Order: sequence, then C-alpha cells, then structure tokens
Amino acid sequence: MTRLRKMMLEELQRLNYAETTIRHYIRTVEDFARRFNRPPDRLGPRHIREYQAELFQKRKLSPNSVTRHLAALRFFYIKTLKRSWSIAETPYPKWVLHLPTILSQEEVTQLIDAALTPYHRTLLMTLYATGARRAELTHLKVSDIDSQRMVIRIQGGKGRKDRNVMLSPKLLHELRAHWHRLQRKPSSWLFPGNRHHSGDQPIDTKTVWNACKEAAKRAGLRKDVHPHTLRHSFATHLLETGADLRTIQILLGHRDLEETTIYLHLSQRHLNATASPLDSLQLKDESPQDQ
Repeated sequence: MTRLRKMMLEELQRLNYAETTIRHYIRTVEDFARRFNRPPDRLGPRHIREYQAELFQKRKLSPNSVTRHLAALRFFYIKTLKRSWSIAETPYPKWVLHLPTILSQEEVTQLIDAALTPYHRTLLMTLYATGARRAELTHLKVSDIDSQRMVIRIQGGKGRKDRNVMLSPKLLHELRAHWHRLQRKPSSWLFPGNRHHSGDQPIDTKTVWNACKEAAKRAGLRKDVHPHTLRHSFATHLLETGADLRTIQILLGHRDLEETTIYLHLSQRHLNATASPLDSLQLKDESPQDQ
C-alpha cells in the first residue's frame, strides 16, 4: 500500500465513510494516476480537466457518474493533500435526474418465481420485502431478525445509519425455510458466502446482482432489472397502497424527504388521481378529415 493510498484510506475511515464509497474513491484516484502514469499528488487542475473530458468523450460515462469521480478527486485533494479545489476550474456537470425503473407487483412475482435457486429466491424476497440496498442485504445478521417484534434491523446503512423495517410474515416463513436448508448453521451472517453457503464471511454484492439478473432473464422481463429496482418497487408499491412519504423515508433510510418524493412521479395512484387538462375540453367527436 502506497503512502498516499494509506493516508486517503485512513482519512475516509476516520470520517466514517461507507465501505462502498471508500472503494469507489480509492479506485477513482488509482485510475486517475494510471491515466497519466504519475503519482496523483503530482497532478493538478489541468490533468483533472483532461480526465473529466475523457470520462465523457471516450468512456461515455453519464454526468452523474462523472460527478462521483470528481467527488473522489476532490476528497483526495482537499482532505488528503490539504490543497485547495477550485469549482471554477473543475466544475461539476449538471446532475441529471432519471426516473428509476419500476416493476408491477405481477412482474415482481414473476421475478421471484423465476429465481435460479431457493437461495436466490430468498435473496430476492428479502430485497423486495425490506427495501434494503444490496450491500445492506449482504450484511444482515441472524440476530437482526426480530420475530417477536416483527422487525428487521438494518445496521450500517448508507451514511452509517441503522434503521428498522417491517418483517413480513411471508418473509419470516421463507427465512425459516432458508435456515433449515443451510447445511451449516451460521453463527453470524444470515446469508453466508462461498459455494455451499457455509463460509464465515457474508456473500458479496455481486452474488445478489447476478441472482437478480438471472431471474429477470429467466422471467422474460424486458425491463432493465437490478437489485435496486426492487428497492424502488418496494417504495412505489407502498405509496400506491396508502403509506405516507415520511414513513417511506424512514423505511428507506433517506436523509432528506426530498429524496423520497421521486416516488410521487412513479406511483400510479398519484398519477391517475390527476386528470389531464385534455379531458376538460369540449371537443367535437370527429376531426375535419373524418367528416
């Protein structure tokens, strides 16, 4: 481990950044240094601008992805090197708001029923029943399942925040079946890793990703489905069945209610409750060409 990498890693950990953010920031700075074949502390604003242009033009990254790369470099220069960072010289691209893909409840059923293995089925059911992120799912512990209070404790979520979510009776039944299927009962992790699901470490997020992708393919779903799609579907379906935004915000672990309002754009109940102004016009039954 190089001195600079060690310094940056220690600073990220000291500030309690999430593991996924730490990995992304470290990889970005390493990629930046490889691009110019120099140590990153010997690179400046000109190199950052060139790198930013390459991310757009050659690698075809989205504005949001480029912003995340720049955030990593900004952290490295300000927090690790204690240097200034000029927004004027390296402006962030305008953030683009994309509405996420949502599955209907029928499509969620198709997805879960198409799971490749019972283990994958349990993963998909847990994602949809809790709205957990895939990293949160992989780090669930047996002790996080509280069948007395019918809640699941999600620890160390985004921003290092813990939260409780509902424990569905149907999910509880599935988790008990999952427990009985495990040849070696885990002492800690709910979803232990390795080929036989008997490891001392949890499964990795790639396993969750592949479980979702494989099930979507087997179900014949034409939408772009990934683990976060189930989180979005969880929130949207709750909103459609009458849950309020504040409750959904707490269940998702959002810091700001504004993050949660995106589901208003996706809820059929809210979209259909507002009539189009076209419907209030008194139009003729036929167009001139039809007469």
